Amino acid sequence: MQDPKLIRNFCIIAHIDHGKSTLADRLIETTGALSHREMTNQVLDSMDIEKERGITIKAQTASMSYKAKDGKIYLLNLIDTPGHVDFSYEVSRSLAACEGALLVVDAAQGVEAQTVANVYMAIEANLEIIPIINKIDLPSADPEGVMEQIEEELGIDASQAVKASAKANIGIVDILEAIVTKIPPPADRNSEPLSALIFDSWFDSYLGAVSLIRVASGQIAKGMRMQMMSSGNSFEVLKVAQLTPKIIDIPKLTSGMVGIVSGSIKSVRETKVGDTITDATNPVKTPLLSFKEAKQMVFGGIFPVDSADYQNLKDSLEKLMLNDSSLTIEPEVSQALGFGYRVGFLGLLHMDIIQERLEREYNLDLIFTAPTVVYRVKTIKGDQVLIENPSKLPEATAIEEILEPYVKMTIHTPEEFIGGILKILQEKRGIQKDMEYTNAKKVKITYELPMNEMIFDFHDKLKSISRGYASMDYEVIDYRQGDLCKVDIMVNGDKVDALACITHRSSADSRGRVICKKLKEILPRQMFQIALQAAIGSKIIARETISALRKDVTAKCYGGDISRKRKLLEKQKEGKKRMKQIGNVEIPQKAFLAILSLDEE
Repeated sequence: MQDPKLIRNFCIIAHIDHGKSTLADRLIETTGALSHREMTNQVLDSMDIEKERGITIKAQTASMSYKAKDGKIYLLNLIDTPGHVDFSYEVSRSLAACEGALLVVDAAQGVEAQTVANVYMAIEANLEIIPIINKIDLPSADPEGVMEQIEEELGIDASQAVKASAKANIGIVDILEAIVTKIPPPADRNSEPLSALIFDSWFDSYLGAVSLIRVASGQIAKGMRMQMMSSGNSFEVLKVAQLTPKIIDIPKLTSGMVGIVSGSIKSVRETKVGDTITDATNPVKTPLLSFKEAKQMVFGGIFPVDSADYQNLKDSLEKLMLNDSSLTIEPEVSQALGFGYRVGFLGLLHMDIIQERLEREYNLDLIFTAPTVVYRVKTIKGDQVLIENPSKLPEATAIEEILEPYVKMTIHTPEEFIGGILKILQEKRGIQKDMEYTNAKKVKITYELPMNEMIFDFHDKLKSISRGYASMDYEVIDYRQGDLCKVDIMVNGDKVDALACITHRSSADSRGRVICKKLKEILPRQMFQIALQAAIGSKIIARETISALRKDVTAKCYGGDISRKRKLLEKQKEGKKRMKQIGNVEIPQKAFLAILSLDEE
């Protein structure tokens, strides 16, 4: 049995691109958890998308044996965490399974927005934090300045910070020693009844539903019956293993250990993240603390290009929901696009990743509609309804007020970009709350702005204005009343429900104009004229016309009387009129995506 005094459970928290995955690679390599032949770069980033984009999306784990300088062999459980703002939910789950955290800060870039957010989550979870200054081998590195920043901005004592370079293999042993000496071991609760926290789960085509667990008390062994506390269902344990990060079977997991369990669990809904596993014969009375439920902030429609793929889309989304419990789905029907799903995402990057995973891993051809946020609508009758789909907004005469979500946004930027950043924040209806210099060259800007304004190309604009140097973090604070209206888009007089959007009245006209202009560029021309209109209620606010393709019907006339040509042209005119009545305009996928990146005039 593993002595709990020799176990250390820790995670790595950092801003995106501060070298977290590389540091995890070095720790795994140095402790020999994987042989040199088995090592790859970013070994914990198992998805191709993670490697390509250089980001961590799913929390992974690696159990490592390390012989410390005191001669004892310790079991180190590294629980990897994502760094991007959209995946802070994943971070909260990983923190619940740890006693300590390595805080990795880039020696050249210093403390950034997401570093601050993750540190506060770690402090709330009562973790021991070890600061690590990474990338000290860079010519632009300023370790002393970054240590001051950590003390000033985060209130953490950085005098004992470990200076390291994961890429150059500097300071890795010092980090391992700091983990052993500073992070407290888990409590010894082997004799108590089993309680284990599920902090991740996924679907395996051979094993079924697999749960990644941290055992809080008791032991879980192959052959025993485990019970899920949320549903009361029990299953036989068929596999118990550790991840190094390759799967290694072990007879049992004891108090304080981290590993995977699977049973004869066929349904993807049985292993809820945040649930507690207990012994079916001797259950505990109260579940372990659950996580905060993930809050879906952005909603978008997903429709198959070919309606025959609807069942495939349904199955794929259900499998993805086990891998990513922060997704929500509900069926939706669109007049323009047929049957599909309304899917809730944590943010825009999350939406982008899910789109790519559905298309790559499940080979689906999909149409995604422009994302929207959730609005609270108070009707004249006194009801309050939540609207995440613009086409479901009640008629203007039935609405008393519309409330929209606001976010508190923190932006860290070098001082030379302040002017441009403040300009886009003002354009997005932002309210300035605070602006302070964190050091001689870096500024922290705090703003409150409507979430609806943030999900449309705000991040892209921020990165282009600051040449990639600004970083942002946000949290939803409340709902506020706004002068909002629905802009309907009509193609040939028919409303396209998937193109409707809810926007502030002051920018509705310009938004309608820009959408019509964009559609004019994208929609293919037909043999008849196409009218593109934007309307608020029955009032048309913008119009563009796609002119008809003209076939030269008079080409065969050589000279002769003009009446002959006129007769042919009249005949063509009649045909076009008839064509227009039954004409059906196909709207390509890029038309829906184009609305994401509109440049307002």
